Amino acid sequence: MIAVIQRVTRASVTIEGTLKGQIQTGFLVLLGITHTDTREDLEWLSKKIVGMRVFNDAEGKMNLDLAAVGGDILLISQFTLHASTKKGNRPGFTEAARPETAIPLYEQMIAQLTADLGKPIQTGEFGADMKVELLNDGPVTIVMDTKNRI
Repeated sequence: MIAVIQRVTRASVTIEGTLKGQIQTGFLVLLGITHTDTREDLEWLSKKIVGMRVFNDAEGKMNLDLAAVGGDILLISQFTLHASTKKGNRPGFTEAARPETAIPLYEQMIAQLTADLGKPIQTGEFGADMKVELLNDGPVTIVMDTKNRI
């Protein structure tokens, strides 16, 4: 799994003109799932996201996690994170998991993030044409790949 984690002061996702999810302070997480991802990958990634200390403390140091700032998560599925751009100008997406693999893992990630954060998270809709808006705070953007955790 690849996750692009953006610290935001606000973020939202709209589908066909209807607001699907929105948060204030927290993380907008773009999640790409590949065909080799497992439950172990999502459990590790969820704990890393929820525990990530990138919010400023009283001294202005990035030292606080989501719980300490009362932050939320907006999770968006994004298969394009697994784009291959090695040949030509048209990206290939063969490393992105097919829906029959990706949807259950995406739903498990929603449940895992909710459990680890201790409150419901906001989401987009798998496979939908989504319009995502955010105000990146910092900017702080971190990319994590579960294949590089060792």
